[in-house]
Amino acid sequence: MDSATTGALDGIRVLEIGTLISGPFAGRLLGDMGAEVIKLEPPDAPDPLRTWGQAELDGHHFFWTVHARNKKAITLNLREEPGRELFLELAERSDIIVENLRPGTLERWGLGYEVLRQRNRGIILVRVSGYGQTGPEAGKAGYASVAEAASGLRHMNGFPGGPPPRLALSLGDSLAGMFAAQGALAALYRRTVTGEGQIVDAALTEACLAVQESTIPDYDVGGVVRGPSGTRLEGIAPSNIYQSADGSWVVIAANQDTVFRRLCAAMDRPELATDERFADHLARGRNQDELDAIIGDWAQRRQPGEIIATLSAAGVISGPINTVAEVVTDPQLNARGMIADHYDERIQRNVKGPGVIPVLSATPGSIRSAGSVRPGQHNDEIYSGLLGKSETEVEKLRSRGIV
Repeated sequence: MDSATTGALDGIRVLEIGTLISGPFAGRLLGDMGAEVIKLEPPDAPDPLRTWGQAELDGHHFFWTVHARNKKAITLNLREEPGRELFLELAERSDIIVENLRPGTLERWGLGYEVLRQRNRGIILVRVSGYGQTGPEAGKAGYASVAEAASGLRHMNGFPGGPPPRLALSLGDSLAGMFAAQGALAALYRRTVTGEGQIVDAALTEACLAVQESTIPDYDVGGVVRGPSGTRLEGIAPSNIYQSADGSWVVIAANQDTVFRRLCAAMDRPELATDERFADHLARGRNQDELDAIIGDWAQRRQPGEIIATLSAAGVISGPINTVAEVVTDPQLNARGMIADHYDERIQRNVKGPGVIPVLSATPGSIRSAGSVRPGQHNDEIYSGLLGKSETEVEKLRSRGIV
């Protein structure tokens, strides 16, 4: 997409403080929609994400391109008074601050919300933390793996009787980042009415809790403690993975009554739709094992492509279980721009990454850069161009370890 494309948040300036995933993810989402995102790193402590990622090329790793895209990088030492004053000057000229420091850190530096608000009454302070800014555990540091476990999300993962495995991704960080960005947008809208900013408080544990469907009311009303169910959801049938003739697996989801009837017809087993064991949602849930065995037998005698084509033609939801190797060539994802090139200056070539979601019709988001090559890459642009500091002033700040 052309770098001159105007996004929905064009003209919005975001300051991002913090490292690793949750806060930077929120900043990335805002940047994708056109906001100018200025990422702060201490002069002597670059964001560890610069060296994260399982692939390596010429000494470079590529987690950085995912969450640093569309951001300008400056260095700033907030532990020193001149650095804090520079930060306040930046805050005066900004709309949103995103931070995922341990709660109380900004206050110890004299940069809490009330101080920021005195300099900019419209400032929106987005705070991402493990447990939230209040409550008995507010001061604890938090990681996604612990938040997923503490929220109950991890307990539902895996197979019955086995240990609850890791979710393979830092899902808690991503969820918190998404809720934080959502809160920032809601606060921006409210500011257009009142002119006032506010605090957006997003916790990793609460983000993990928010996506757990009916687990809480099911427990409250019926004492149900939902546990791991392997490849399916208990009582939701059929909705499982089934092995095909070549040994690969496909997902078939036909738990809705109308869709189940289509599945029965596609399998040439129309009688199953009226069988009292499978006639409705509740009956199929009670007889889930029998039903899975029938569908599994049908699938095992067919190639995966045939299964998916047959069921798709019949209006039954199905699909392959792709690795990333299949994902990057998926025609639907590519047609939607969801496998997108990022030009990485470090290696002088495009690197593929996730596209911009959601897709807006009038003001679509864009990927304008793959992130800074080095910490402080945009110091001159921000300190001289935005704040009006002279070259001598910037050099003096640099020599003192402030920038």
